[in-house]
Amino acid sequence: MATEMELNGAVASNVDLEAFEPEPPTYDNAFPALTSDPRGPELIAPGAWQPKFVTRQSKCTQVFTVPLEERKFKEMNERQFGEESDQMKICKEIMQKTGVSIELSLAKDQSMTVVITGKQDALKHARREVVNKLQTQASISLTIPREYHRFILGKSGKRLQELELATATKVYLPRPDDKSANPNEVKIVGAKEGIDKARHDIEAIHEEQAKLAFERLPIPKIYHPFVCGPNKENITRLTEETGAKISVPPHKDEIVVSGEKEGVLHCKQTMMAIFEEKKRRCQTVSVEVKKSQHKYVVGPRYANIQEILAKTGVSVEVPDLNSPSETITLRGEQEKLGQALTEVSTKANSVIFEDVQAPAWLHRFIIGKKGSNIKEITENFPTVHIEFTEGQDRITVEGPPEEVRKAVQNLNTFVKDLMARMDYAEIKVDQKFHKHIIGKSGANISRIKQETGVAIKIPSDGDNSNIIRIEGEPQGVKVAKEQLLEMAKRMENETSRDIRIEHRFHRLIIGSKGETIKDIRDKFNQVQITFPDPGKKSDMVTLRGPKNDVDKAYKHLQSLSKDMVENNYQAQVRIFKDFHKNVIGKGGSNIKKIREETDTRIDLPSENSDSDVITITGKKGNVEKAQAKIEAIQKELGNIKELTIEIPNRLHNSLIGAKGRFIRAISDECGGVMIRFPQEGSKSDRVVIRGPSADVENAKTQLLELTNERKETSFTAEVKAKSQYHKFLIGRGGANIRKVRESTGARIIFPGTNDADQETISIMGREDGVKQAKAELEALIKNLDNEEETEVSVPPKYHRHFVARRGEVIRQIADDFGGVSVSFPRTGVNSDKVVVKGPKDCVEAAKNKILDIVKDLELQVTVECVISQSDHRTVMGSGGTNVREITRQYDVGIKFPDKPVPNGSKYYKEQMVAPVELTSNLEVPGFLRL
Repeated sequence: MATEMELNGAVASNVDLEAFEPEPPTYDNAFPALTSDPRGPELIAPGAWQPKFVTRQSKCTQVFTVPLEERKFKEMNERQFGEESDQMKICKEIMQKTGVSIELSLAKDQSMTVVITGKQDALKHARREVVNKLQTQASISLTIPREYHRFILGKSGKRLQELELATATKVYLPRPDDKSANPNEVKIVGAKEGIDKARHDIEAIHEEQAKLAFERLPIPKIYHPFVCGPNKENITRLTEETGAKISVPPHKDEIVVSGEKEGVLHCKQTMMAIFEEKKRRCQTVSVEVKKSQHKYVVGPRYANIQEILAKTGVSVEVPDLNSPSETITLRGEQEKLGQALTEVSTKANSVIFEDVQAPAWLHRFIIGKKGSNIKEITENFPTVHIEFTEGQDRITVEGPPEEVRKAVQNLNTFVKDLMARMDYAEIKVDQKFHKHIIGKSGANISRIKQETGVAIKIPSDGDNSNIIRIEGEPQGVKVAKEQLLEMAKRMENETSRDIRIEHRFHRLIIGSKGETIKDIRDKFNQVQITFPDPGKKSDMVTLRGPKNDVDKAYKHLQSLSKDMVENNYQAQVRIFKDFHKNVIGKGGSNIKKIREETDTRIDLPSENSDSDVITITGKKGNVEKAQAKIEAIQKELGNIKELTIEIPNRLHNSLIGAKGRFIRAISDECGGVMIRFPQEGSKSDRVVIRGPSADVENAKTQLLELTNERKETSFTAEVKAKSQYHKFLIGRGGANIRKVRESTGARIIFPGTNDADQETISIMGREDGVKQAKAELEALIKNLDNEEETEVSVPPKYHRHFVARRGEVIRQIADDFGGVSVSFPRTGVNSDKVVVKGPKDCVEAAKNKILDIVKDLELQVTVECVISQSDHRTVMGSGGTNVREITRQYDVGIKFPDKPVPNGSKYYKEQMVAPVELTSNLEVPGFLRL
């Protein structure tokens, strides 16, 4: 997290001041030596501590300053405890995106210093993001003939990208196909300093390529102020006289002049004459000024320095904000240096600081609601700045001496009055009771605040503090303290009790719009009943309140839960999907009759679902009766065989497996036959198999083989593997897992789609075979865990297909191929390189899948059909049914336009796909998706 600390000082320059931007500091500037000795290092005492710094070549640091007037976020609004400012959130996002470290610092003049540390390339991108999002953006337009734009772009646009990164700006060149834009206009957007640098570089490129007169005058930057003149008067005059373009780059010992040869020559002679004269006549003098006063010498946007230059003809050089030096250098003619020194001294002492002592907890009352109090105190002192430091018992006042003294006097009077009529109290309450004191959505604490008019500060969970602080008028503080202590005392005498109620019954207990639970809460009004969040799927319901009331509510809910369990017994019967329509009957007659006769609820899967399971809910006896009726319908209609085999009862649990995993695996392998074991507690050995004859015989064979194995041994083992790996472990057509089974003789069972645990693979068989199978599986999994990274070439025009609809295609590839990571180039980056990272085998398979999709996209064709707009609804059908049926049947995508063409007709597009892994629903720009 970025830190905030106070830094004194300001940024100044003796060159083109309006285009100023600090150079990235060297290591020696950023970390100055702590000791120095004129005698040399050999005379320093051997025992004296000397700093040792180790730098890493892979990282570097850059520091720059954003003045107050160019900050986007200037307001210093009061924030609640723990709340982050907008600029902190923005910095966090940039750090996560680029991998750099960003620190922000605020000076007393509210200018902001930004320190960015990271790898060189990432640092440039991070700086650009910071400037764009934290610094106000300006824009200028340049007129550059279109034929020179290619030189600005450079090869593959690389030159323009480097320019944008170096200046933290965005440069817009008109597109060749854009007929509405000015073809010669180049627009630059960014911070003022960056715009000046970008403009200088672009104009230099233009002039060099145009073969016009172009001169780089070797004038040291310390003489630039004289050459430019106060507020660039000389530059403006020469530009008007000659029409030449004069560029004064920041921090370079040169001035660039371009234009007509005569004009360039005149400018060169004039500026070099000024330089030679100043070089001959100028002298320098230095003066020590406190670092905190430098910004007053500089003035807003260097206005004071320009004013001194205009009055005296003397250039004032102020050290960089990040430099520890307090020496200000004046350069000019001997007879004018004295007057300039007086001006510098006057500017430096034009502002003073004074502190007002005030307890930190009173600060927000001094500020007032929306700053009303502090605004009233300072309304007659517009040049005074008042700063409140969080956690410190002082207020800093800054401004002209006379106004500061009056503002301090007003503040002292106001603070004295507040301390006389305000009070605070701190009470100790166990942190576990804090959330109950706050109440649901803050109801309890809001009520107390409203009744008493006080402020109550309750520490957050992360503070690990029991202290609650109350601030306000003495009477309100007293009443609030009594109420909070009473609430805490009552909570200490309360008890809490958990009751287990199946999660599926929670909605029934709560009732429609909470009516049922409201009645229960009214009946036990001293008890707080808390249900778990729906997403957690927990069965635990918490009761809290006085012990007797909690016990009564517990018994009531226990009885209610028991009744629900008895009336909501569930059974699942597997009926082959083809027979579901027969179970339903014409107009639902069959299913309706069974429901009425058995008083049960019968739920069938949707038509689009692959499931063939019908769920029956009701009393146990009625459910079994409904189950028999449904199975009888299937038996009458289909070639369904029912077979009973004898399996010793003691082996049933081991054959079924945890949550039916083993028996479900056999059923899935045998066409979904129904395998029914005797009810738990029964000593019967009879196992019933029902389904198509061939599938029943197959299931019988597997069950008997498994029974023989279990008689000889009951050894099992488990292996954990990510669910994404399962298809690679199984192999194409089950080749990999079949090989393991044949070599070890063990049965390997993967979790079903409905299993809660999707990572556990079960192995059963003889002990030696199980151990060997486990070792082979673990070796395969280890191989999948070895990550690698590869690149695949995808033409940029197809990128949108992969990232559309929130990356649906990419997510599907990740799901299908072991959770691989697929990274496409950022928007605006003209690259066809797509990075795939993940397990080695998965990466190769995902790469092939991407290439197959690209191949399909390349084979697509588009056919346009003209249909009268009045017929569109007929073509679509009710709710789009006609179009959906066509797209499903022919595996194409149909797009209707969102805007009519001038003749009143509309177009739709059919995306026709090659028969290899047909795709559809491709997005077409300008068309709506059905």
